[in-house]
Order: sequence, then structure tokens, then C-alpha cells
Amino acid sequence: MDAWEELVTSALLGTDRKPPAGRAGDAAAVALLDAAAVQTVRRRAGLRPGPAAAPLEAAPEDDRRPLPEAAGCRLAQLLAGRAAPAPSGGRRGAAPDLTELLPQWLAAANEHGYRAPAAALPALLDAARARTDLRPQALAFAGPRGLWLARLNPEWKFALRGAGAGGALPDPGDRDAVLALWEEGLFAERVALLSAVRADDPDRGRELLASTWGTERAEDRLMFLDSLRAGLGPADEEFLEAALSDRSRNVRATAAELLSALPASALAARMAERAASCVSLDRTKGAERIVVEAPHECDAGMRHDGVAPTPPSGRGERSWWLGQLVEAAPLDSWPARFGGRGPEEIVALPVADDWRGELHAAWCRAAVRQRNADWSRALLGSPAAPQAAGPGTSSLAERAQLLSTLPAEERAVWVASFIAAHGLSEAFQLLGVCAVPWAEPLGGAVVDALDIARDAGSYPWSFSGVMGLAERCLSPSVAPQLAALTALPTEAEDASPGAAGYWSEAFQRLVSTLELRAAMHAELAGP
Repeated sequence: MDAWEELVTSALLGTDRKPPAGRAGDAAAVALLDAAAVQTVRRRAGLRPGPAAAPLEAAPEDDRRPLPEAAGCRLAQLLAGRAAPAPSGGRRGAAPDLTELLPQWLAAANEHGYRAPAAALPALLDAARARTDLRPQALAFAGPRGLWLARLNPEWKFALRGAGAGGALPDPGDRDAVLALWEEGLFAERVALLSAVRADDPDRGRELLASTWGTERAEDRLMFLDSLRAGLGPADEEFLEAALSDRSRNVRATAAELLSALPASALAARMAERAASCVSLDRTKGAERIVVEAPHECDAGMRHDGVAPTPPSGRGERSWWLGQLVEAAPLDSWPARFGGRGPEEIVALPVADDWRGELHAAWCRAAVRQRNADWSRALLGSPAAPQAAGPGTSSLAERAQLLSTLPAEERAVWVASFIAAHGLSEAFQLLGVCAVPWAEPLGGAVVDALDIARDAGSYPWSFSGVMGLAERCLSPSVAPQLAALTALPTEAEDASPGAAGYWSEAFQRLVSTLELRAAMHAELAGP
């Protein structure tokens, strides 16, 4: 036994049971530590040099144009300010929130086709590691050199997974390279590859998936199947129809959902027939109304076509089955069922026996799934109407989804009218689906509503979410118009103490943020 092993044995057993040679009592413990220190130095000094590591592969070239100097300084400022501590007392202060400006800066830099400065790559990867919402834009900006650097640090390995490794994917037109990566790549690489091929050639993407479909794991099949949403078309029907017989329930459900988004598919026709047998127009008693007879069972055909037989807790079976049938039926099949009426007239019809909410909610889901703007308009109704009296739904979340199917300009006009009628307290979800920067009259409606809220004398905290959205989404061109709102007004007697100061600070932050966004875009535009 060598000296080091003897020391280890003494340390494990204790110096009372196995003291070092020639020592006992308290001195034994001190002697053990002294001997361990000496032996440690000897062991380290006696190490033989290992083989030299292979030299690093040179970083790849990035042919994109360099970032303008002013924009590079701004990037460094944004990256350094992403973790700045909040002001004391919970107040945000009047300074812009650099954390929220970084995503916009990255998106604009990528639109201009700039490459990231080499010195900024570590901080950029750190920022993307901390915030998943930054990753697509940050990794696109970092480019091939960012991926090269990420391979050298385990903390940046996220950049080598999924869509983040997009810069390392072969050209979708290079069939041999695509096939090699599809057959040999990691799962995340294959997901990213399938999405890229699908975006370039939907048919080629489907064929690639079909070539290995039978050997994929169930959870992988589900992820791959979801990629068919991009470029979904009639040519995908045969593949999706076969997936309805998949052994995985989740795969079957996703295939059914995709097929129902194709109004001309055979599944959509089957669903339309089932839904029509449950929903009809009744002309008795001198008035017309919609009558509903929900399914009494979920038969094998319904289950094959993706209808889930077991409802969530607290939901009735029949209403659960009915909702799934109606949302999967093509919306264009209903006018013939209701005497040639259009969507607005159908939605306005009374519904018997309290089935209105269930039926309209299913139509809302169908309008979103099928991206049908006419039905979305009918179900949204007038933005000035009380929410509970809306024709289709009183849920703001459902209204936001319906709005997403409308053109951007029409969306902005509808939300502006909603804010004018109901104020900002209920508009946060609706504002989130509007195109950025907010077009008029939406921007003006938001500013007017904030001004009214300030004059009401309450604290601005309940509007902090909308104010944060305004900082990111208002057009920078309105900053001069907001300058008057930054002044500290005289507080009314019935106003909340100090509210005027909070509002002044909030508007100062809004103006300074808009001015900073304008400067960012000017710097990226270059001299």
C-alpha cells in the first residue's frame, strides 16, 4: 500500500483506530493533515503532461454586412441593461425598460440583414439562454459564428437544438443532404429540418415524413405531424386520413384537427353531416329558431374521426360531443342548412333550450381553425355592445382569437372602437393580437383612454400592462403629441394621493421609450 492510500485509510477509519506512523492522540490528526498536504503537492507535481488537444476549428465566415457603429453601441447598451435592477419602492421610474426593447432591436437588425459583432456574441447567447422568447431572433442574428461559439460552452447548448440550429441545416433543395440529416440527425434537428423543407416545398416535406412514419415513436410522430400546419393543403389529406388510424390517441386527434381545417376533406364532410343531424332550423309556432339535439352516444365512427369520448370534469357528455362535431364541420355548410342565410343572420337566430352558448362557442372555434373572417365578424358583433350581449361570445380570450383572423387594419379599427366604448381595463388581450406598430385609430384610442384614466384621479397601476404594451407597440411618431401628458397636473381633491405624480412618471417613461425606439431604427438604417 503506497503512502497516499495509507493516508486515505487513516482518514476513513479515524486516527484513533489507525493513526499515522509514530503519532497518537491529538497529534495524530494534525500529522494526518500535514502528510496529506505534502502528498497532494507531490502527486500534482508528478503528473505527466497529457497529449495536446486538437486545435480549434476556425469560426465560419458570416457574409452578412457589418452593423453600423452607432447600432453596435446600442446593442451593447441593451445587452448590458437586460438585468438592471428595478427602482426601489416598486416604482419603475421614468427610464425606458431596456429588457423589453431588445426583442424589437433584434427583429429590426435581422430585417436589415446585419451580422452580429463578434465581441457581442457571448452576451447575446447569455441573453438568449435566460429568455426563451429571445432565442429565434437572437440566434438568427448570431448566425453561424454564434453556433460555432455555442459548441464550446455547455451553457449555450440550447442553441444547437431545434429551430435554434437553423443556421446549420442543409439547403432544403439539397436532397442528399436533407435525406442524410433526416435519417441520422437528432430529433430536434429533424424537427427543424422538416419545418424548413415544409416551408420550401410542402409536398416534399410530407413525403420526407411519410418515408419514416412507420418507424417513429408516438411522441415524435405527434411533433412531426404538427409541422404540417404550415402549408396545409388538399394534397395532405390522404396522409392525414391514414393517420386517423394511428395507434396514438394524440396523433389521431391532431390529424382530425388538421383535416377539419380543410373544408373540402372527407372528414369535414362527415363532420358536417353529423353536425347537421344535431342542429336544425325550427319554423313552428310562428317564429324561426335553432333547435339542437345533441348526440346520445359517441360511436366508433366519431371516435375514428377524432371525437374524444370522455369529457373534462364538470362537462356533460352530450354537450362535449356536440361541440366537437360543430367545430369540425365546415362553416360554409351552414348557410344551406339555414335557408341561405349568411353568418350574421345565422348567429342572430335564437337558439332553443339554452344551447346558444355551446353552439356559438363551437362556431367560434371553427372560425379560428378555418380562418374564416366572415364568421369571425358575425361572432364578434359590434365592439360597442355589452360583452354579455355579444352575438357569439362574451369571452375576451375568444374574441382575441376571432380578431386574429381579420386583416390587420380591420382588427385595429375594431379594438379602437372597443376601447372607446369600454375603456382599457378589458382591452389588454385584444391589444395583444393587433399588428405592431399600432395603426390609427388604435394608437389614438389607447392614448385618449390613458388620458381619461389619468384625469379620473386613480393610480395607474391597474393600467401598467397596457402602458407596457404601449411602450412597445405605439408608433414612435406620436411621442411629440404625448409631451403634454408628462407634466405634473394639479391633483383634484377626490383624487388618490400622489396619483398625479405616478401618471406623470409613467408618461415620461412612455415618451422616452418611444424616442429611444425611434433612435434605434434610425441607427439601424445607417448613415
